[in-house]
Amino acid sequence: MVAGAIVAAALTLAPLPLAAQGAASFRERTVPVIRSGDWAGPRLADGQPDVQGHWSNTIGNHNNFTDPQGGGPDEERRAPLGPRPGRAPSRVSDPPSGEVPFQPWARTKAAEFAAHLSDPVRPEYVEPLARCAPGGPTKSFMWHGYEVRQYPGYAVFLFDSGTRVIHLGDSPHLPAAIKLWNGDSRGHWEGNTLVVDVANNNSKARLARTGEFASEHVRIQERYIFDPGGERFTYEAVYTDPTVFTRPFTVTIPNRRITAATPQDGWNNMTFRANHPGPEPIIEAWERVCAENNGPHGDIATAP
Repeated sequence: MVAGAIVAAALTLAPLPLAAQGAASFRERTVPVIRSGDWAGPRLADGQPDVQGHWSNTIGNHNNFTDPQGGGPDEERRAPLGPRPGRAPSRVSDPPSGEVPFQPWARTKAAEFAAHLSDPVRPEYVEPLARCAPGGPTKSFMWHGYEVRQYPGYAVFLFDSGTRVIHLGDSPHLPAAIKLWNGDSRGHWEGNTLVVDVANNNSKARLARTGEFASEHVRIQERYIFDPGGERFTYEAVYTDPTVFTRPFTVTIPNRRITAATPQDGWNNMTFRANHPGPEPIIEAWERVCAENNGPHGDIATAP
């Protein structure tokens, strides 16, 4: 029974075929360069740059961390992907090799997780997101689209796999003994850049279906760099964990805003145009199994 339940959980959020994972505009092969600087766009009453709305990463999902437009561990054998240079770069932007600088034991463990993605004969092999666990600070940006809301003193991310609250200001982190799936986030704005320090991570989430992970000792320094028009931003995260990695490494994920005019792609842009009496188009997130438990993901809830 246990093994059967584990396999069922792993298959619940199985990836779509590669061809169905995004329209061309959300399968970009490059990462735009956005520099930190002043913010010239609209601001909220508390002074925050107004970046509210729906967003999505632009180069693929969470199947493969270092080859974001490649297949997951169980897909490379099934689908020809073409030459690697024709796909988007690794999400690991530093070191230049594009590889996570694992210590030898950790690289072996990540490979073990990947090898058992579709064969989870132990509970530890079940990919956590398949059980609707939160995706973690970084992986959440690779799983469908998401919404940003802002309130005085807070920036809030509504992900398919849960909600993340970033506390703005100089308040201290939670006591070290308290560990959270998305960590404890304390941030501030520097011009067009939201700078966030993430501590207290329970590190139960993985970085991708390819098995990459960190420990509960990890510290993550994030920078959300928004372009002048507020249409794109680059997410940069420096991971430091001397118990798992040989050196800090940087993750880079490009993102773009989703509007009512954005084509549906069934993967990254999981939104729909809402029916309402006003003249302006409004988009809302589709009903999602992890957030509302009425799946499967992508289905709009209807009244009986």
